[in-house]
Amino acid sequence: MNTTSPQRTERPGAPKKIPGRPWHWLVALGLLAAGAWWIFAPSSSDQRGSAKRDFAGKVIPVVAAAVKTGDIGVYLGGLGAVTPRNAVTVKSRVDGQLMSLPFTEGGLVRAGDLLAEIDPRPFQVQLTQAEGQMARDQALLKNAQVDLARYRALFAEDSVARQQLDTQEALVRQYEGTVKSDQGQVDNARLQLAYTRITAPIGGRVGLRQIDPGNIVHATDANGLAVITQLQPITVVFTLPEDNLPTVMRRLQAGEKLPVAAYDREHKARLAEGALLTVDNQIDAATGTVKLKALFPNTDNALFPNQFVNARMLVDTRRNVLLTPTAAIQRGVQGTYVYVVKADRTVTVRPVKIGPAEGENVAIDSGLALGEQVVVDGADKLREGAKVELATRGAGMSEKSGASKPGGEGKRKRGGQ
Repeated sequence: MNTTSPQRTERPGAPKKIPGRPWHWLVALGLLAAGAWWIFAPSSSDQRGSAKRDFAGKVIPVVAAAVKTGDIGVYLGGLGAVTPRNAVTVKSRVDGQLMSLPFTEGGLVRAGDLLAEIDPRPFQVQLTQAEGQMARDQALLKNAQVDLARYRALFAEDSVARQQLDTQEALVRQYEGTVKSDQGQVDNARLQLAYTRITAPIGGRVGLRQIDPGNIVHATDANGLAVITQLQPITVVFTLPEDNLPTVMRRLQAGEKLPVAAYDREHKARLAEGALLTVDNQIDAATGTVKLKALFPNTDNALFPNQFVNARMLVDTRRNVLLTPTAAIQRGVQGTYVYVVKADRTVTVRPVKIGPAEGENVAIDSGLALGEQVVVDGADKLREGAKVELATRGAGMSEKSGASKPGGEGKRKRGGQ
């Protein structure tokens, strides 16, 4: 039996239902978005345009310096140490009891100053014995010489034999040798006695004493009594790469005097000035460097033995070269460059090739011309084509540009809105 559902019938005259269409909501949202863009977009565009105009028109204060000509030195530098020209360990040359050390530890002494005294009495006794022995032998010699004179007179009268005369002459020569040996013994005893007074062999600064009075000293003691180091003049031994050796040797062989300056550990303070003395006779194969020695008068005692210094030697002087302040040199991926100030008060990046530097100036081998203005302060804020305002060094740049003041940029933005 087939069962059919009854069909729905609509009432006559009832309105028809329209199926749902969701796309009309999309249309409404699009119209709302377009209205919002129409209202707000012009204001945002004006602000962006104003910001661009402000950035493009911003003037950056900088300090500039003109490229000039002058002379600049070519220097070679190396690490070094102050080395005394002479250093002496004072030792006793005789054995005995140390009686006194009449010097001030760490003080300055001159050559010949008394440093130590050793008990001289044993050596005075030895001298007396040597002098007594020599006096005895001298008396024997004198007696033999008198007898020889008699024998010669008798031999002339043919009263003595020739053999007796020859024997007496040999005896005289024997006593003469004995007396000469005795004289050596006396001189040695006097020398040993003189060694009991130890004097400074050189002038300089004496170090701390190594032994106290009352102790027995020996000539074989390793430490000695004290150490004297010569301070005036004094030397500095420093090293240079072997590649620089031909330049130095050409100057030395030409008889030129190469000035050398000694600087402190931080390479800031100049301690002393001197000149190159000599070059070592071989290159260190392990480091590829050669040792050089410079001599310094050191009249003010600014250099101290074993002090670490930086040596800086002038090997050449370049005349009439282009110079610019070292502060103007910038370094980047493209190498060294400077910011050049053009006539319209804008800057341009200019690659340069630099040469030796001395003090606050550096030589320019290529890239700049005489009289051009280069930025020496404020370059960190610049870019190609930026507008600049020249200021004096030390002036407050933040006062010349509202952009560098806190809130300055914000004031310009609010004024433009």
